[in-house]
Order: sequence, then C-alpha cells, then structure tokens
Amino acid sequence: MELTPIYKRVIGLDVHQAQISGCAIVEQADGTVSVERHEFGGFKRDRKALAEWAHSISPDVVVMESTGIYWKSPFAALESVGIIAWVVNARHVKAVPGRKTDVADAQWLATLARAGLLRASFIAKADLRSLRHIARHRQKLGGMLASEKNRLHKLLTDAGIRLGVVVSDLHGQSARAMVKALIAGKSVPEVLSLASNRLRASREDIFEALQAEELTPAHRFVLTEIMVHIEELENRIARFDAELLRSLRDAGYGVPLQLLQTLPGIDLMGAAMLLVEIGVDMSVFGSAQRLASWVGMCPGNNESAGKRKSGRIRKGNAWVRRLLCEFAQAAGRSRCALKDKFQALNVRKGHKRSIVALGHKMLRTIYAMLRKKTHYVDKTVDYEALMVARNAPRWLQMLVKHGYVPAHA
Repeated sequence: MELTPIYKRVIGLDVHQAQISGCAIVEQADGTVSVERHEFGGFKRDRKALAEWAHSISPDVVVMESTGIYWKSPFAALESVGIIAWVVNARHVKAVPGRKTDVADAQWLATLARAGLLRASFIAKADLRSLRHIARHRQKLGGMLASEKNRLHKLLTDAGIRLGVVVSDLHGQSARAMVKALIAGKSVPEVLSLASNRLRASREDIFEALQAEELTPAHRFVLTEIMVHIEELENRIARFDAELLRSLRDAGYGVPLQLLQTLPGIDLMGAAMLLVEIGVDMSVFGSAQRLASWVGMCPGNNESAGKRKSGRIRKGNAWVRRLLCEFAQAAGRSRCALKDKFQALNVRKGHKRSIVALGHKMLRTIYAMLRKKTHYVDKTVDYEALMVARNAPRWLQMLVKHGYVPAHA
C-alpha cells in the first residue's frame, strides 16, 4: 500500500503484557528508507532499554495501541526521556490480512503514523493520571456500598420488616439506629423510641412496619455482617474523598473545583472525580463535540443511502459517562434551566435517553466553563434578586447595629 509520508522518523510499538515489539521507519537524507525492528520484554530494565532505543532514533512520532493497561508503563518510560507517545484507538488500526504478527502490527502502526493517518488519544497529565487510581477506586467502592445497602433492604424485607415503606431513607440516622436495635434483639417499643420526630409516618405505621416475627438468628447474623461492611465502606470512602481533595488542592486545582460546582447537579466530590478524568486544559480536545465523542456521550453517526440508522452512543470513557449520568439525574430535579430541558426531552425520548442527552448538554457546558474559566450562569435565575433576598436580613442587622436604622424598624 503506497502512502504519502508526512513524518520522516516514526516508531510503532505493539505492546503486550510481557513483550513489546518495536519498528522504526527512518527516511535518510538521500531519500532512502530504513526499517529497524527490535523486541523488548515487559520488565523495568526492558522498558528502560526501549526508552533509550527510541531516544537514540530521535523520532518525530512514536505510536502504540491502547491495549488495556499495558501501554501505561511503556508510555511512562518514554515520557521520562522526553518522548510523548501517541496512544491510538485500536479500532482505528487494522492489521493487513494475512500478515498478523507482532512485528507486522508494529510496522503497520509505524506506516500509518508516517502517513499521518492516526490521531493521538487524550492522555491526561501525570499528576491527574496518578489521582485517577483514587477516583476510580472510589467509584468502585460507591458501587459496592450501593449493593450492600440493597442487600440489607432485601434481607429486612425477607424477615418481614417493612421499615423501608415508612421512611424515605433506610440508611438515614434514625432508620439506621432502629435497624441496629432490631439486629441487637431489642423489643419493638425500644426500637420505636429511637424514631425521630421528623419522620412523616405516624407512630402506628412505624410500629407495624417494625414487626419482625420472621427475624431468625440467621437473619441477625447476616444483617450484622452487612451493617459492619456498610459502615466500613463508608469510612473507607470518606478516607478516599479526603485524600483526593487534598491532593487536588495541593496540586493547584482549587479554582476549577469551585467552577464546576456552580453547575447544578455537581457536588464537590463529583467535580473532583470529573476533573481527574478530563483535566482543565480543554485545548487538547479542540471542541466540545470532540470532548463529547471521546467520552461517548454524543449521538451515534450511522447513515447510509440517505437513511439515518441507529443513533446509539459510541464507546468512550465509561468513568466520565457514569458521572455525567449521575449529574444529569440530580440536575433534572433542581430548579434551573437544565430541569426544563430534561422535562422537554423526557416527553419525546423517555427517561433513559433524556438522561444521556442532558449529560451531553452538561458536558458541553463544562467544556465552555473550563475553557473560559467562568462559572455557570443559569438563564432562568435572577441572580441580583436572589442575592438581595439572601443578604437583606444580614444587611439590615448591620444597619441596626451601627445605628443607621432604628431597632424597631
């Protein structure tokens, strides 16, 4: 296949767990092209040798496929010698039929890169890549916590306890105290005394919901273990949250954290976990459309013979997509323009598609906020009137304190 070269010195790397195949295509000053191939292992000494070999060639471009997590160590080794490799989407690189070997893959990568046919994927800065370990494991812990809470609810129902019917949150302070008392074997009147007066349900309904004739010793054992695990996960998540926020603030990301929280639906931890995934430099994406495509929140583009086919979203960054769906769920319940947008979409598209569409809109808004370094301004909110309403009592109190307004006024 004849391709017009754009880069003169290119290295392609086919990365596996225990082996790295490298192919360098170098165009000499007289126009001749030389091909050099090397095989490296997967250990630290091998990655160091790879970095030294690549540095000796002084390549214009180094490309590798994003094969699982195996690309990360070679990428870091090349980064340490000043080479920023291109990590390309494996779907964009098709091996030539009949030539499927590691060496052929590396040479095909180098050939495509030499012709300028590959596009580098977004790779975050080293400090944010390191913090992703904290943020992503924190998301995993959140999923585990939700699963354990569901198991607790299911087991209580199996034992005949219908506390979830009369309280809005089975894991609120009052409800959790009652569940612990039931597990400890206390009587229903003793458990009922722990109920908060703020509960909307009547005492009679709560009393009936706490009746647990089917609560066996096996139920108590499993409920005790689940409750211990829930509290352990909550404490662990709190430690992850504290470490992530401390690291981001120490690294100088305090201002972007505050900006993101001005968008309805995003809290402090949501802003922190989003920030470590997409970073703060939006110029690397170029446009909001490319950012949405990278995340996988944009509509699919599948049209043939003038007919538009499936519009399913593409694969992308699942961690960001999950966060955006959570943000959209929260924003859809808030008092802002995003709620109006969600309600309008919900009529036509249904709940799930509306969540994805609203998440897409929020991502484009986030792109603009980070690029311009400005907070979110909602078109349905009168900020001046809101500021006066919130601060008027305090202003009046200060006027009275300093004698400008009589106290009886």
